[in-house]
Amino acid sequence: MSGKRSIFEEVSDDKSSTPAVQPGLIDQGRGGARRGIRMWLMLLFALVVVMIVVGGLTRLTDSGLSITEWRPISGALPPMSEIEWQSEFDKYKEIDEFRIQNQWMELADFKAIYWWEWGHRQLGRGIGLVWAIGFLGFLLARKIPTGWTGRLLLPGVLGGVQGAIGWWMVASGVTQGAGVTDVASYRLAVHLGLAFAILGLLAWYVFMLGRTERDLMQARRAKEGRLFGLSTGLLHFAFLQILIGALVAGIDAGRSYTDWPTMAGQWLPPDPLLFEPAWRNLFENPGLVQFIHRVTGYLLLLFGLVVWLRGRRSAHKATQFAFNAVVAALSLQIALGIATVLYGAPWHIAILHQVLAVLLFVLILRARFLSAYPVAGSVRGSGGGTKP
Repeated sequence: MSGKRSIFEEVSDDKSSTPAVQPGLIDQGRGGARRGIRMWLMLLFALVVVMIVVGGLTRLTDSGLSITEWRPISGALPPMSEIEWQSEFDKYKEIDEFRIQNQWMELADFKAIYWWEWGHRQLGRGIGLVWAIGFLGFLLARKIPTGWTGRLLLPGVLGGVQGAIGWWMVASGVTQGAGVTDVASYRLAVHLGLAFAILGLLAWYVFMLGRTERDLMQARRAKEGRLFGLSTGLLHFAFLQILIGALVAGIDAGRSYTDWPTMAGQWLPPDPLLFEPAWRNLFENPGLVQFIHRVTGYLLLLFGLVVWLRGRRSAHKATQFAFNAVVAALSLQIALGIATVLYGAPWHIAILHQVLAVLLFVLILRARFLSAYPVAGSVRGSGGGTKP
């Protein structure tokens, strides 16, 4: 007969029969190559930043209208002979930009601006290729995490739309007899705005893929709703300022008044309603456009300080640091914007101003992300935690 058993004794000592611990539903079907996809998105992010910089330099060197046709496939190859170069130059000679302001150009001068625009378009093709290879590769290998297929498809779709908008922008300046020597400023703003939207989308995905699904779901419970709302407002405000900055660049308004804080010695620019109908002044009047950009910058700084003061009260050190970085970048951007005006918007200062706008935009987005998904273990006084 077997002896008496304790009520605390295991029914079976056979450890091999013990069932394995099953992961929760949160971990099932959520795998995929998260790290590989994140690296791919980071590469795309870097390429889009380069694209924005090259686009800015193309604009600052007045090179954007050097290629007068949109040839998505055949345009990938530059002119390969002197005959082909002369043919491209002859096409350029037919548009208003050459006939009004660039009649002094020889073929060698034309080549210099042609390479800028060709490089800009070629970089766009390269970004599209990197996206397509990565997306199709992960898709065919079935390595895309659950719920991410549509998300990863979206940047490629927006990239295709961006190419079409790029030509829509250039076409506004390829005119004959209309007296137009630049692209339409509002089309330039749409083009730049979509570039920042794509950049923000990629950055957000990179932030999300840097943490596990379990971590994100747990962090969401500690979301700081009010701070998230304020940072969302700041992001939209900064985006608006970027669009206004594109309007300034589109009509070279940054070079029209080079004194600060006044404009031509007065607080309001001369002739703010120079054109008829009045709405045209919002896009075409250099004085009014620069004035709006200045005032919006001041308001953005004030609102940024309000958001920063609220961010300092966050219970999470990583979130606090993120908002400290935002206010530092914002202050530097305001100072650089003033310097850009005082020096008449030389290309090296103007492009630095644009690069800093990219940095500021991403820093605001990161602070917003941390407001929505605070880092676990970063509660004030706990010694910090892991970064996103």
